[in-house]
Amino acid sequence: MQDLEMIAALSDAFGPSGFEDDAVAVARSYVPEGFEAKEDCLRNLYISRDGGEGKPVVMIDAHSDELGFMVQAIRPDGTLAFLPLGAWVASTMPAHRVNVRTRDGRLIPGIIGSKPPHFLSEAEKNKAPDVGSLWIDIGASGPEEAKHSFGVGIGAPAAPDVRFEYDKEHDLMLGKAFDNRLGCAAVLSTLSRLKDEKLKVEPVGTLTVQEEVGERGASLAVHQVKPSIAIIFEGAPADDRGTESWLVQTAVHHGPMLRHIDSSMITSPRFQRWALDLAEELGIPVQESVRSGGSTNGAPVHLAEQGVPCIVIGVPVRYAHSHHGIASYRDFEDGVRLAVEIIRRLDEETLAKF
Repeated sequence: MQDLEMIAALSDAFGPSGFEDDAVAVARSYVPEGFEAKEDCLRNLYISRDGGEGKPVVMIDAHSDELGFMVQAIRPDGTLAFLPLGAWVASTMPAHRVNVRTRDGRLIPGIIGSKPPHFLSEAEKNKAPDVGSLWIDIGASGPEEAKHSFGVGIGAPAAPDVRFEYDKEHDLMLGKAFDNRLGCAAVLSTLSRLKDEKLKVEPVGTLTVQEEVGERGASLAVHQVKPSIAIIFEGAPADDRGTESWLVQTAVHHGPMLRHIDSSMITSPRFQRWALDLAEELGIPVQESVRSGGSTNGAPVHLAEQGVPCIVIGVPVRYAHSHHGIASYRDFEDGVRLAVEIIRRLDEETLAKF
């Protein structure tokens, strides 16, 4: 359970797409000894060490952004019209707390508001909400108060206001941004466990930005790192609620999920099979999935340079892409264990098979 403190700090950090600064600052504080951290102008974080020149590079990636919102306009009543940053479902938004970043950098609380049931017409009662029918209420009574007293303007970012909790008895983590701060923690933990080992490959960690709006950070980072192979950590949507039992492939408490396909990548079959066989050999529980939708940073990474063999190690997260998530620490730990054992065994001969 040594990584729980790090997971909590990363989960609680403010960092919607394009505004990942706080999350990156937290991640910097957990960079293992012996590694150096650098940023580019997008706020991608590169974590590497000296002495690996000439070795094949293993890119270990996770995205640091979370789903959030951006203020589009201030309404005459002082509430904030907003646009989503990432793929939200509008019906999950109302009545939840958010933090809004002010012009001077403070975080102030707000509530996502909707029309009360008392005032809904019959037609409105039978209609699912859309983003245009919602607002963020920070308590201001008009535009001038919102701007000058509260310090909120057009373009202000907002994100869910949720605190991390851990139920040790049932091994359940509850919090926000598990997609993909669990992945960020996994990258840092993997590097920490390998820091004193002599390897035949060189691990480079990347915490990349703006995945939720189109894998933008990874599209840049992969060309800086130039990997020979890549492991993508994700907070993967769990399907053990609302799915037929025979089709469940990403259940909490059943190990990390390795997906064979999603909407943007067919996973390298040879690397995938090798990783799955290794997990079976070592007794690391894993799940396999075939996904018709979804996307990860594997999309731009696997198409970079001359092509990069990728696998995705996903920690199952219930209610991903909403304010709250539920995940298992053991699933996280098993995902890190698998990544560490993969990297220990990689060499040029093995890479040539992929």
